[in-house]
Amino acid sequence: MWRNQLRTTLFNPKTLAQLLDKNIAQLQNQTNFSTLRGFNTNQRTRVSRNPQIQLIWSSEFLGESFGFCSSGSSSTRCCWNCKNQGPFLSCQSCGSVQPVDHSIDYFTIFGLSYDRDRKFDIEDGSLEGKYKDWQKKLHPDLVHTKSEEEREYAAEQSARVIDAYGTLRKPLSRAIYIMRLEGVEVDEEQTVSEPELLGEIMEIREAVEEATDSQALNQIQSQMEEKLRRWYELFANAFESRRYDEALKSIQRMTYYHRVKEEIVKKL
Repeated sequence: MWRNQLRTTLFNPKTLAQLLDKNIAQLQNQTNFSTLRGFNTNQRTRVSRNPQIQLIWSSEFLGESFGFCSSGSSSTRCCWNCKNQGPFLSCQSCGSVQPVDHSIDYFTIFGLSYDRDRKFDIEDGSLEGKYKDWQKKLHPDLVHTKSEEEREYAAEQSARVIDAYGTLRKPLSRAIYIMRLEGVEVDEEQTVSEPELLGEIMEIREAVEEATDSQALNQIQSQMEEKLRRWYELFANAFESRRYDEALKSIQRMTYYHRVKEEIVKKL
């Protein structure tokens, strides 16, 4: 839907700002894992010493061979149009939108990756401003006078920034993504076999079904948010310490509590 809007909206600064605000509002109300599920395409698998962890290396992270130019003894990315070195999503020299380079991860797009060092915790409000800045440069309507090829680049880059924003702004999808960047596959459909956790989830869901008013539902929702904050913190600590088995367990619990929240939202 967003891709179609980006391709067809007639360019107007006010219209563009309204579209970006609308897209942000839509992304804030849903979690989109479609992009995450696509990371396993053309994957190459490594065997981990821990049998519970599957390490994967995907073409999403290995990058592609286009867009490189020689500089002395090394090769760096260069703009397809002006051949200036070091272009990003768009060239800082001539402004030309570049082809999508899948070796540039979502954290890098939002300026949150330093020497490949990524942190799970993101400061509130650090994404929205950068998202709007990128869309003002990449929106297809801004290159409507350019070649068909560059307009296609713009549509793809703009859509990818939307996917990046939607993935990083929510802790659960961000946790899954950052684990996969480290080569740790996350099975979102894996069930938990711990009786204590399963019993807790059953009790919570029964409480949701039996709730007769919004006050009771809001109280349960607050409890879920508190549990999620705790597991976000536990995940961040485990990930930073490279304790991936613990990080995976945190994601499992985050997933269950998040599903309960979704059930509450549907009932409110």
